Amino acid sequence: MLETSIFREYDIRGVVDKDFDKAGVTLLGQAFATKVHRETGSAKIVVGYDGRLSSPALEAALIKGMVAAGADVICIGCGPTPLLYFASHALKASGALMITGSHNPPEFNGFKMVIDQKAIFGNDIKEIETLINTGDLITAEGGQHSSQSLHNEYVQCLTTDFSDHYGDISLRVAWDPGNGASGEVVQDILAQIEGEHYLINGEIDGTFPAHHPDPTVEENLTQLVELVETLECDFGVAFDGDGDRIGVVDDKGRILFGDQLMALFSEEVLETHPGATIIADIKTSQRLFDTIKDLGGEPLMWRTGHSHIKKKMREIQSPLGGEMSGHIFFADRYYGYDDALYAALRFIGIMNKKGIKLSQWIDALPPVFNTPEIRIPCEELDKFEVANKIKACLDQEGVPYSDIDGVRVSTDKGWWLLRASNTQEILVARAEADSQEELDKSLDAIEYYLKRAGI
Repeated sequence: MLETSIFREYDIRGVVDKDFDKAGVTLLGQAFATKVHRETGSAKIVVGYDGRLSSPALEAALIKGMVAAGADVICIGCGPTPLLYFASHALKASGALMITGSHNPPEFNGFKMVIDQKAIFGNDIKEIETLINTGDLITAEGGQHSSQSLHNEYVQCLTTDFSDHYGDISLRVAWDPGNGASGEVVQDILAQIEGEHYLINGEIDGTFPAHHPDPTVEENLTQLVELVETLECDFGVAFDGDGDRIGVVDDKGRILFGDQLMALFSEEVLETHPGATIIADIKTSQRLFDTIKDLGGEPLMWRTGHSHIKKKMREIQSPLGGEMSGHIFFADRYYGYDDALYAALRFIGIMNKKGIKLSQWIDALPPVFNTPEIRIPCEELDKFEVANKIKACLDQEGVPYSDIDGVRVSTDKGWWLLRASNTQEILVARAEADSQEELDKSLDAIEYYLKRAGI
């Protein structure tokens, strides 16, 4: 069983035993191995899984299908998604598949896929669904599977980069992996780097007993904020369930968003890559794009979605990309994929070099008025049709806009955004301005165009 709804834009995801079962996952494994072999001429595939209770059984079902297609499968065990990406590079695999529900509730699970070091999404995922539905699958002898841990090599890669570029770390840092798949890696990293480090929720537990593993949601950072305040830490870092998104709180307990992190990272990256193009998604603050330009870089606004950002970075050889959601992609000194643990170490190194409190850096930023993501249910109407109706209204009224991903309307004093989510039946809105009065005007505009489109 494989429900059509699980085949999404960026991955395959759903509720275990409701949206897919083990027999369906076996077919998925065979279809993925078929696609890998046909595209690369090889079927050396690395498989990893997160800490969810359903993951080991799904791994066994997946491997069964891959082996049936004649694949050479290397199992790296439980760990964060960036460890799978690292293993794919280290083992020179033609394909890689991570079993993970990411930041979703415990009953969910899913699959993130890579072919020839490139994340597959969109039509590629639909092609896998078609291979399954048509039965156009390779069946071959000689398939095999083995186990190989790259945990130590991955930890060494991260800590070596850290020690090579940042010395004499004197910061006090709080860490919260949220009982997600990065917990064991974080523990080993902290045993090898300088500074004072305090870890909570480091045990991998797929029931997520402490809180939901999504560091972009304020309530999920409550424990981390309390730890920072109690121990007078310089800041705290948190990760999502599979370790590819980072969250940060400052010494006053305030949450930093992805664009604020990107401003810090851009400053360092542009020192060694002057004039480089830095990519951020369409939900990002205009302040980041202005900062990149002020630093001598070329800002590029691009579509939301980790797969879209990574693809664009490869196309234009960008050394850095990021999203508001906390996906940060370093091709400077690294492989160009989203690794929250690597981003955390670079963040620590940068702040240690600055020699000031994170709160001081934040307080020195120009004031800005903005909203968080506003999620608008769109279950009874086609979300993409609604977005197209809004475009038509803007065209009719002669209002200029960017249509890279939904619509982003900019003025001299701010901007507002409406886009259809690729993962949920919702529209996403966001607005920013240089005053509360201008922000209110943008929110009125969003409401006006939603009403014109039938919401």
